[in-house]
Amino acid sequence: MIDVRELTRSYGAHRAVDGISFTTRPGRVTGFLGPNGAGKSTAMRMIIGLTAPTSGTATIGGVAYQDIVNPGRHVGVLLDAGAQHDGRTGREILTIGAQTMRLPRSRVDEMLATVSLSDEEAHRRFRDYSLGMKQRLGIAHALLGDPAVLILDEPANGLDPAGIRWMRDLLKGYARRGGTVLLSSHLLHEVELVADDLVLIGRGRIVAQGDLASLGSGDGRGAALVTAQDNDALAAALAREGLRSEPEGTGLRVHAGTADVGRVAAEHRLVLTDLRSGAQGLEDLFLELTASTQREAPSTTDGHATTSTTKGAPR
Repeated sequence: MIDVRELTRSYGAHRAVDGISFTTRPGRVTGFLGPNGAGKSTAMRMIIGLTAPTSGTATIGGVAYQDIVNPGRHVGVLLDAGAQHDGRTGREILTIGAQTMRLPRSRVDEMLATVSLSDEEAHRRFRDYSLGMKQRLGIAHALLGDPAVLILDEPANGLDPAGIRWMRDLLKGYARRGGTVLLSSHLLHEVELVADDLVLIGRGRIVAQGDLASLGSGDGRGAALVTAQDNDALAAALAREGLRSEPEGTGLRVHAGTADVGRVAAEHRLVLTDLRSGAQGLEDLFLELTASTQREAPSTTDGHATTSTTKGAPR
């Protein structure tokens, strides 16, 4: 588990990270998201002791990273896939890591197989690696010590579609086995497919956190889009059950899950012609919650910039 409490990093008058607090849990993948310059990388560097916080704390399993004995056996880290010696081979890089962590050399072969780097590629100099190969090697290095926690910054950069799916399956499997994952990425669709929890940061401050369903609905119960043969009768029935709705398109947006809407319709013998989830996708949610921290203003379909007020945005 990673526990971050009031973590702050200032550079003169500028606060790159401003009092953020969140917790990641075993068995879950936490997506750590925000626009460029939001403070994600600075926060991750503070968690693993590469940057000293101005104030606040970050612990992993209740212990500060720098106090963990043989940390690679407990925490796997990938912050910069290019941060390796250009003249070493991939196998040499992993072998040095295994020796540092006091692991058997057989672990190197296991990790090369896990990330699908061939023997020929493993003997190639790091300077000759493609970005995708560097990412695979970085993931292998992070997994080398069989850690309980993974901290990954943009691990999908440079991976092809098959590689991205492989990484997604790897992270899901890792979490299912009880691992804790903190994942930062700009590939929002991929985060949506793999993340259980989200932490959104903008201008150094937490904008929102929770699971996708609760963040998208605002009330924690989901959202549904529904069309009935008699929308007015359905709206009245929902209101009697304490479920709020409003017109949208040819039907209603209901601030409740699809199961609740279906139950009410069945109990009142109302015919539905369409019922589906109305929860926001991660891209829409991300842009809405971080709108005030984006460099680009939201735009209308005619291309003209607009202004907006967003819930949860830092003032």
